[in-house]
Amino acid sequence: MPTPKKRVRVLIADDQTLFREGIKDLLENERIVEVVGEAVDGQDVIRQAKKLKPDVILMDIKLPYIDGISATRQIRKECPATNVLILSSYEDEAHVMEAIQAGANGYLSKMLPASELVNALKAFANDGVMIPQQVMGKLLAGLRQMASGEGQGSPVALTKTEIRVLVLLGSGLSNKAIAAKMDCSVKTIKNHLNAVFQKLEVSNRTEAVVKGIEMGLISPQET
Repeated sequence: MPTPKKRVRVLIADDQTLFREGIKDLLENERIVEVVGEAVDGQDVIRQAKKLKPDVILMDIKLPYIDGISATRQIRKECPATNVLILSSYEDEAHVMEAIQAGANGYLSKMLPASELVNALKAFANDGVMIPQQVMGKLLAGLRQMASGEGQGSPVALTKTEIRVLVLLGSGLSNKAIAAKMDCSVKTIKNHLNAVFQKLEVSNRTEAVVKGIEMGLISPQET
């Protein structure tokens, strides 16, 4: 994976001191990451998100006062430039779906190797990708229960190329990998993604995949 052009400013939100400090120690050994703060509960992470404006918040679901899902929903509304990556011991489809619907950009299990977290942050720094492939499988399983044969909502006029980009996006591929599959430049893929985001009225890759499936623009089986 290429070295990111800029460092990722990270806020860690977890009520377990040992886990929080462990993640901080891990990330501080990575040149791409700058840990700008730590939060111990839902109220604290919302307050610090507004103050520090981090690039990414590593968010636990089970937080005191305000849970991580509710905190994510409020932060995405009030700090749209801040991305949220859920780090949780809950791995079921229901929690994944709820987190993504609340605006989380990704979801990782606390049981995964530390390298998975570092790779997710590197991918974000390079391409804005925060949808690990393991998560996408669970997300799609939940969406299969929601998507009807004809789709939902108003029709959106995506081109065949844009739909293909959306399908590949749902597979968890980076811009570079999508460009290689479609035999074009990364800049062209970024232009297609910007068009998709605008037409679907979404602000990130996760929301684009979710809305594309909900509206029947792509099939869950395609991804």
